[in-house]
Amino acid sequence: MMKVAIFLLFAVLIPSQYTRAQSCTQSCTVDNVINLMIKSSTEALVTSVLSKLDITCTSVNSRGANVSCPSGYKATSCACGMACGSWDIRGNTACHCQCQNIDWTSAQCCKLGLMES
Repeated sequence: MMKVAIFLLFAVLIPSQYTRAQSCTQSCTVDNVINLMIKSSTEALVTSVLSKLDITCTSVNSRGANVSCPSGYKATSCACGMACGSWDIRGNTACHCQCQNIDWTSAQCCKLGLMES
């Protein structure tokens, strides 16, 4: 009975998808051209900006279970002493080791910027 119900569901849904896709009028062609022009312009702009993008990273260390990144940097990963593998990033800018009695904490901090021309 379940197989019949699934078959009927597909029999109803699949043809409706095909008829909806094939019922496009002349405006679809104009829409497609406009969409291609927007996509092309956007891709060129994104490529231009990405080619000038620079990532700068630094490591910071601190005694204890917490360490904060310098101003403008975001924490991308953390490491903890005492073989602790449990950590979290707080507020995008600080590493916190979750184990008890941590002797040191380290953070990899990065920021994005535009390269000088």
